[in-house]
Amino acid sequence: MNRLSSPVHELEEHYDVIVVGSGYGGSIAACRLAGAGRRLAVLERGREIHPGDFPATTEAARREVQMTSHLGATGDSRNLYWFHVGGEMNVLSGCGLGGTSLINANVSLRPDPRIFSHEVWPQALRRDHAGLEAGFERAEAMLAPTTYPESFPPLAKMEVLRRAAGGDPWTPTPINVTFTAGPNAAGVHQDACTGCGDCVTGCNVGAKNTLLMNYLPEARRRGAEIFTELEVRWVERLALSGDGAQDGSPSWRWVVRAQPLGVGRERFDAPLLAVTADLVVLAAGSLGTTAILLRSGRRGLVLSHQLGRHFTGNGDVLAFSYRKKTKVRAIGAGHRAPDPEHPSGPCITSVVDRRQGRPLEEGVIIEDAVVPGAVAGLLPLQLAPQTVPPWLRQGGGPLRSLRSILTHGRKGMAQHLLTLLVMGHDEDEGTLTLDGDELRVHWPGAGTSAYYESANRVVGALASTDGGRFLRNPLWSSLIDHNLITVHPLGGCAMADRAEDGVVDDLGRVFAGTAGEAVYEGLVVWDGSMIPRPLGVNPLLTISALTERAVAVVAGRDGAEPEAGARRSAEAPENPPRPQDRPGLRFTERMAGYWSPGEAEAAGDLADYERAVAGG
Repeated sequence: MNRLSSPVHELEEHYDVIVVGSGYGGSIAACRLAGAGRRLAVLERGREIHPGDFPATTEAARREVQMTSHLGATGDSRNLYWFHVGGEMNVLSGCGLGGTSLINANVSLRPDPRIFSHEVWPQALRRDHAGLEAGFERAEAMLAPTTYPESFPPLAKMEVLRRAAGGDPWTPTPINVTFTAGPNAAGVHQDACTGCGDCVTGCNVGAKNTLLMNYLPEARRRGAEIFTELEVRWVERLALSGDGAQDGSPSWRWVVRAQPLGVGRERFDAPLLAVTADLVVLAAGSLGTTAILLRSGRRGLVLSHQLGRHFTGNGDVLAFSYRKKTKVRAIGAGHRAPDPEHPSGPCITSVVDRRQGRPLEEGVIIEDAVVPGAVAGLLPLQLAPQTVPPWLRQGGGPLRSLRSILTHGRKGMAQHLLTLLVMGHDEDEGTLTLDGDELRVHWPGAGTSAYYESANRVVGALASTDGGRFLRNPLWSSLIDHNLITVHPLGGCAMADRAEDGVVDDLGRVFAGTAGEAVYEGLVVWDGSMIPRPLGVNPLLTISALTERAVAVVAGRDGAEPEAGARRSAEAPENPPRPQDRPGLRFTERMAGYWSPGEAEAAGDLADYERAVAGG
């Protein structure tokens, strides 16, 4: 497909709209607002990576890791796999054009309907059933979720999870994956899924319906300008005066401060770029958007005291079931060709639903998953402390583990592992703060809370059925204070009716102060940070629906309506390919003095110099 992003030197000084981030909220905003005629720029921190360029080996994946904490950062800040570590809750997010859609498991589940009846949501949202339903329908029309086809080879992991469900409902999951080659709703050609199982290290087939395949090319086709490798640090509010503020025009303008990455400017303390806009959409995710607003608050923007509160990991629990007598084959192909007769399949394809007949807060879902081939060889080593004693008793265990390590998970123990992902309703008591200039997650006792203890018992019971052995996530251990990891961070800029209870209103508009219902003109948050509680399911579809609902109001419903299901043959306008790392030289010094176009004709001729000093 054609490249979507433009070189940073084409970035102009002012736009109607600047969208910060290109995950579900940012891409939808760009698509719909560009379609409504707004002159718009998307600013994304990561690179533009296309199918065929994602890591397929352990070494390639290692080179794409970046880690940040309040103590600093390692790895290139444009790298694809962003780990935020060092707190009681660790976070894995995607960094690139398309955000976490590049490395998620594609699952488009709607949450339990009881979720939106909870009093934590703004009243306007709770009452707007039609608007919310329309938002879900617009998102589903573009993302095109479907279940794993019965005509494809059966997946062992689905059958293992079905048998383990007991009396609880088991169903295939709707996933944003293409199983028939051809143009999608945005007119972009996609190849069919091969069942390689490498969804969460990046789809090299082009079958995964990431935002790079739908909303973003549609935004580009509608005129949006997209810029990558730009990190937004904060926003400022600029009052217009005189000729700058005319009747009917905004009296304020927003200044977005951004750092170009990959050119060395940050090493020389160079000034940040400044771009202005009438509307700024913050869509950098729970960590990114919250950090931007926290930095903005330090620079004078008055915000709710709830900023950084209600952070949740969406109840994520990762676990494994070792099934000695069953070949689960839930290991991705990596750089090898997938087995056409026994594919591992897309990452997540089925779910056990333990919500029906239970109180909302006690319900959980349990999904199967595939370990991508690029990291599968590391798994037996990580799980060894939990499995060595049984191996010694049963015989053959150490050889299976060694065989699995040497074959990068293609044979041996890893082939008998079922990966399980639990989601539920944790206590959403995490807090995001700035330590220096970097974000920190505070959540004392998260790993030993009642929810996480209960979730581990539930998944442990399921993993142990039919002779299976329950293996905890290696991170969840008393040796490391039961620290957790989530791939579904939510909250930090929670919705509410007023600033005393949240950071934004039901449309994502940022409250203008610490109390009351007044909002800033032209500043909105549309991403997972606006969600005020755990959802208990994969959140991508809910984030998309809430954004679709909000942008329809902000843009005007006529301009925001999608061309649902329409198939177009034209892709986005072609941009010339450009290398990921561009050599170049930039000066960051500030020079002062006098300049004259003239050249002294004789020694002592200072006429031009004197005119310059005099301002002539």
